[in-house]
Amino acid sequence: MNESPTPSSPSWGAMTKLVVALTIVAIVAGLFIQFHGIIGPLLMAFVLAYLFHPIASFLQRVTHISWQIVVSLIYLLLLLFFFSMLTLGGVGLIQQIQSLIIIVQDYLTSLPDFIQKMSGQVYYIGPFPIDFRTLDLHQLSNQLLGQIQPLLGRTGDVLSAIAGGAAQFLGWTLFVLLVSYFVLTESGGPVNRIVSLDIPGYAEDLHRLGHELALIWNAFLRGQVIVFFLTALTYTIVFGVLGVRYAIAIAFLAGLSKFVPYVGAFVTWTTLGLVTYFQPARPFGMSPLYYMILCVALAIIIDQTYDNFVTPRIIAQALRVHPAAVLVAAIIAANYLGLLGVVVAAPILATAMLLWRYTMRKMLDLNPWPEPETPPAPPMASRLLSQIRRIWQGLRAHTVKPN
Repeated sequence: MNESPTPSSPSWGAMTKLVVALTIVAIVAGLFIQFHGIIGPLLMAFVLAYLFHPIASFLQRVTHISWQIVVSLIYLLLLLFFFSMLTLGGVGLIQQIQSLIIIVQDYLTSLPDFIQKMSGQVYYIGPFPIDFRTLDLHQLSNQLLGQIQPLLGRTGDVLSAIAGGAAQFLGWTLFVLLVSYFVLTESGGPVNRIVSLDIPGYAEDLHRLGHELALIWNAFLRGQVIVFFLTALTYTIVFGVLGVRYAIAIAFLAGLSKFVPYVGAFVTWTTLGLVTYFQPARPFGMSPLYYMILCVALAIIIDQTYDNFVTPRIIAQALRVHPAAVLVAAIIAANYLGLLGVVVAAPILATAMLLWRYTMRKMLDLNPWPEPETPPAPPMASRLLSQIRRIWQGLRAHTVKPN
């Protein structure tokens, strides 16, 4: 019987392993500090590859062509769409954002005079009078400015960065598209090959971690992107019809506000109220106050409808994080990743909580997965088709009479 040869490489002791592990951690931390500016675009590249993976898989099953050709066609169409939208609407959007920043800053300077003027008048909403003569609004105006100016100042910084860094944005966009293209192409088809780890003895844990992370990022990314575009489209149509100035820029701000609980909606409503009140031309000859109330009320109705009916159905409860915690995470992530940090704050927080629970249960020698594995949610297109089919069947049941 042939015996297996004894390995000539000596095993590392515990102290050697500890020194090597600490050295690797130090090197990774140093690289992270040195190249922290590229972390955001790289993260966005992996997110984009993950988002386009199901589309590429569907096209490959339907067309029966190679994976590389399918991915190349998707990114070619994406480049054509990106440059077309940049040519058609990019310049107009940037101009609206710049004009919106300037006009909001001008409105803030005149806000104390407006509140002082309101304090000596009586307003009537239908048969109900509202008397401001008995109220001291001077202190209220100072408190309101103290709350609004930092928020709008932060929004102005973000929008100014978007408007002023168009060339830098274009360069980073091409970098993200190129990296995500190679990541998705080299995966060869299986989604677990986009980011793959192989640690002996931890195959089951890595599989479960990958499954839970897929639930988090799939629910948030695809769902939140849909909510962003639906909100921006709704704001553009509604306030474009009402003749609101800078409707596209306000719609873009409203879409971004869905990533930041509480504060995002308040900033959108405040900006919309200032723009509509000081707008020189208003439809139907409405007074500035009534026009502002109408537009802000419609914005609140739209946001509440999405927050209570649309968003829960699309994103579900996969994140299981408190909105207040998401707000704090968005503020912290914005300092490191900029606008991208605000966008992905919720799934990053959910991912950190998942890893924390796993680590703590392993440290305490407990089962890291006390709950059974959650089955994957059906594709969003299948859920949408199922809802349309149920609505159609209900309509037929009410309209078709039995013989």
